[in-house]
Order: sequence, then C-alpha cells, then structure tokens
Amino acid sequence: MPAADATLPIPTGTANHLLGHPPDARLLLLNCDDLGLDESVNLAVIDAVRNGIAASCSLMTPCAAAPHALRLLRRHPEVPFGVHLTLVCESPDRRWGPLTARDRVPSLLDADGDLFAPTPAGRAQLLTQARLDDVEREFRAQIDTVAAAGLTPTHLDFHCLADGGREDVLDLTLALGAEYGLAVRVWLPPALARMRERGLPVVDHGFLDSFTVPVDDKPAHYARLLAALPPGLTEWALHPSLAGPNPRDPQDGWRVRRTDHAFLVSPEAPRLLTEHGITVLGYRTLQEAWRRARGPLVDRTGGPPGVPR
Repeated sequence: MPAADATLPIPTGTANHLLGHPPDARLLLLNCDDLGLDESVNLAVIDAVRNGIAASCSLMTPCAAAPHALRLLRRHPEVPFGVHLTLVCESPDRRWGPLTARDRVPSLLDADGDLFAPTPAGRAQLLTQARLDDVEREFRAQIDTVAAAGLTPTHLDFHCLADGGREDVLDLTLALGAEYGLAVRVWLPPALARMRERGLPVVDHGFLDSFTVPVDDKPAHYARLLAALPPGLTEWALHPSLAGPNPRDPQDGWRVRRTDHAFLVSPEAPRLLTEHGITVLGYRTLQEAWRRARGPLVDRTGGPPGVPR
C-alpha cells in the first residue's frame, strides 16, 4: 500500500480497513503483559488467553520464570505471544539483569551494575546514558532467546518504556520488527502518525494499561469502558496473575493482577463483548497486516505466520 500524502491529515479509523473490518467495527486488541515475571503470572496469562477473552500476550525473557513460560508456550502453541523488551527491573523481590554479559552493555546499568528501576529518575538516567548499540545487543539477545526455544513470536513491545522512551530506540525496534517479521506496539501520537503514513495498522483510540484502572469494582469499570468503546482499534494491556499478597513486596500490584485475571476469565466478559458487538484481536492479526504492508522482507523468525486471531 503506498504511503499516505504527508501533507494531508492522517485519518484515524484506517486500522479497520487494513485489518479487513468495516469502518464501524469496534476492535479491541487485548494483550496480557508480563508473562515470565513469575509462575503465578505465567499460569494466569496462559489461562486468560486459552480460557478467557485475552487474545495474545508478551514475554519478558530476562526474568527468572521465563523458562517456565517458554515451556508453557511450547505446550500451547495456539497462544500468540510477543517479546516484552525489558531494560528495567522494578521488583526488589524478583531481580533480573540483562541477558547479555554486563560488560557488553555497560550503558544499560546503574552505578551498582544492575538494570535501572522504572522510576521517573531511573528511566531518565537510563534514557540519558543508554547507547544504541548496547540496546540493540540486549534486544537481539531477548528476541533470540525465544527463537532458540523453537518458538515464533508475533510482535515486539516495551516493558515500562512507552514507545521505547526515545525515538532512536523505537526506530531500532521497528527495524528489528521488520527483520524478524514482527509487528511492534506503538501508541504515542508521533509514532502513530508515522506508522499510518507507512500503511501500518495501529491503534485509533489510545492504549489502556490496567495499572491505571481502579481496583475497586473493576468489573463494573471494565464494563463501562466496553460499552463506550468507539469504532476503530483500541488496545488494552492487562496484567493477570493468580498470586496473593507478598509480604516481602507489598507494592507488587497483586490486587491489579488478581482482579485482571478474574475479569478476563469471568462469564461476564464474553457476554459484554457480544452485547456491544466488540471483536477481540491478538497481535497475530497485526503481525499478518504489518507483513502485508511491508512487502517481501528478510524474516528471521523462521516459521510460517500462523493462523490470524
């Protein structure tokens, strides 16, 4: 598809056309983030995709429970998943570092030789000092870990860094996506305009992170959001887990995660989708559309694109 004329306004709603849906279709890209964080997250995420309304998920390969997640993904090849590119570590109870040897990615590390915490100060320091060659080395290691496990991802997205946090990091990720045949999550206005100019389907109505949703009476809140969902493509990133409170880490967000899982697998969730005429998509559908828009490219994933969902 030729690029749009950059001198004209880029209309929203183009995602429906590029994804093969009528203009008035209400499309919800429903992805579960943080697969690999721990085993209770892994079990909840797989359950939410297989038995709930979620349609894809994103794997953090540096985390200690990533091998468990990879085993689950091999056991359930019908579950579409992407690589949740990870340059920060937020949990004092669940530490992880880069997959690349630390002496090969020094600009990604703090004064103690660890990944930065995703606090405002930590992210700012990381984005100030991170060298793009170090970022590329670590991103490739995270993607190649999946390939080494014999699995084929659908997309790339970022853990705690919206659109990569820097334009050159996003450009690098888009190039890696093209090389490996993957879609890339983008949701900030500058990147959205650029992707639309390239004929790539992206969200029309922003991005919901479930950590911003009130925990109290969450089912009713999600029901209101679904009732008000506009035509076009919207994305929700939910964070399910089965875990309860962690006395060693009381701020670990367990209530967000437990209530996300409960909603995703509830009988009410599919009823609401039917009632409001909402079609749920996963990233495999976007991967197919991005591949069509890009045309023939080198594809490092080594496997067929799979059945869209």
